Amino acid sequence: MTRTTTATPRFTLPRPMLALSASALLLVTACTEAQMNDGRQNTRTGALGGAAAGAIAGAAISGGTRQGTLLGAAVGGIAGAAYGDYLDRQEAALRGQLGNNVQIVNTGDRLIVTMPQDILFATDSAQLSGALTGDLATVARSLNEYPRTTVQVIGHTDNTGDAAYNQQLSARRANAVASVLVNNGVSSGRIQSFGRGEDQPRATNLTPEGRQQNRRVEIVILPTA
Repeated sequence: MTRTTTATPRFTLPRPMLALSASALLLVTACTEAQMNDGRQNTRTGALGGAAAGAIAGAAISGGTRQGTLLGAAVGGIAGAAYGDYLDRQEAALRGQLGNNVQIVNTGDRLIVTMPQDILFATDSAQLSGALTGDLATVARSLNEYPRTTVQVIGHTDNTGDAAYNQQLSARRANAVASVLVNNGVSSGRIQSFGRGEDQPRATNLTPEGRQQNRRVEIVILPTA
């Protein structure tokens, strides 16, 4: 008796050049539509990141076919661009509403709104001084206008004093800022707050200027599906 066997289909990854070509095509399209430094860097980064993820997913679903890879890249690119554009519009609105003491950094996949602790809080205190509470209310209004985001409120200190105490102080300050956002209508379910103490300096702690930069509260805005 002759036994007939059926070979199990084997998944093969798409060729590197195919994924590279799809990403390159999206990059050229994005750069044709808008020049660099035009306030749409999140849109472009989202499109490229979404295309890469979509290409991988499309290849896996289709067994590594060219059509599946390209379709996944296209769908992922559209979704990524939409998320990026959402952040770009929120960034533009915040820049027009916040004071000069507040810094906004666009990393391509998130917005980081930085407020100096020296203005928000008195030395060795987690009680908000009121100087920037108006800006916090503005951030809260923006978060309510752009609800498809989550928020991380992160406190930072310099390295002056005991590290364990700095950790506790940074956490209490982050909680104080998060409370202002919640009191201004932002859902507590969207917000996480925690302190980093002196562990993530942005400048040297060897100079007064550097330590001043390290004393800060960051409001990190992340897009959601």
